[in-house]
Amino acid sequence: MNILLTIHEHLNPNSGSAGSTLKLGQCYRAQGHQVHFYSFDDFASNMPPGMKDLVFPELAAAYLLRHCYKLKIDVLDMSTGDGWIWGTVSHLQRSDQPLCVTRSHGLEHLESESILEEVKRGNQALSWKYRLYRGGFHLWEVAKSFQMADLAFLLNRQEAEYVIQNFGLSTDQVHVFPNGMPDVFLGLPLMPTPKADGCIQIAQVGTYIPRKGIQYGSPALNRLLSRYPQLRVTFLGTNCRECPTVDDVYDDFDDQVCDRITVIPKYDLEELPKLLAGHHIKLFPTISEAFGKALIEGMACGLAPVTTAVAGPMEVVTPDHDALVVPPRDSEALEQALERLILDRDLLHRLRHNAYATAQGYSWKAIADARLKTYEQALQRKKHKAA
Repeated sequence: MNILLTIHEHLNPNSGSAGSTLKLGQCYRAQGHQVHFYSFDDFASNMPPGMKDLVFPELAAAYLLRHCYKLKIDVLDMSTGDGWIWGTVSHLQRSDQPLCVTRSHGLEHLESESILEEVKRGNQALSWKYRLYRGGFHLWEVAKSFQMADLAFLLNRQEAEYVIQNFGLSTDQVHVFPNGMPDVFLGLPLMPTPKADGCIQIAQVGTYIPRKGIQYGSPALNRLLSRYPQLRVTFLGTNCRECPTVDDVYDDFDDQVCDRITVIPKYDLEELPKLLAGHHIKLFPTISEAFGKALIEGMACGLAPVTTAVAGPMEVVTPDHDALVVPPRDSEALEQALERLILDRDLLHRLRHNAYATAQGYSWKAIADARLKTYEQALQRKKHKAA
């Protein structure tokens, strides 16, 4: 097959959506398929980031009208919102269209609902730009791109149900696929659980933003650090526009516990297993998560998750088997779950081993194979229908 993948980001292997897109493309190539990419890397370097978001569907459509048929693309797999103009224009041009897939890296409509709930609770403020574009016109773009697609690829069942109920897609068009991990995370040695008086290290991986639940997780950690001098906490990958420096993290903690907090703003993904070595608990206090690659990566490194009961994590973990699961937006419940693992080393040991075993099933190769099979079946149906 000849496959073109689009993503409205720079193709950075260490980022979430773009990293997943790159890895899928690499796996497709390893299976002998031709793969092309269209991303922010194809834009002028001096274009402002916000402008790139705004014009991406237009420029993607122009690029595809020039190259799609010349490259003889079989499958056009586009991230949400990218394809609505192409879908509108291409059907006016010619009938031999490639299979068109809209691929979610986190359904924007559900994320928007979560953001609005935080605004209602007084934990977040929205700019007029968000209300006009991200929380307004872009949601229309996303819906339109699904409606123009032959197939929809989602990360969890909640997203799939939303697309079917709100965008008019049939159940045959909608498929749920998880994300995966690089091979460097698979089959790692599992380090022993500390004895009752040993140091416990908690890791929180991800940008330090409200959607990741920092307004609930950090107060819980601050209280626990004050009570347990043997506790250490590491934040990894915090850097973003809302949290540009390590001081933005330390500001949320009492001065007397900051010497037991480490902040690593950026890291290369394949170095994460080394950075997580010696850690035992993965805190994932997210309030909206389509999947949670950081969750399975921590589990593969032998960390017991404490996570919230939102759609993405609940596709991965089984409560009290390989994770402790608490309601979202509940700082006290997070604190109690973490304290339970600090005090009960047998439970911590069992969850770590079970989480490690669960994570071994998330190889990118297996996930890419399942997506390729879905492409092939849809192309066969399309060919049969045209005959």
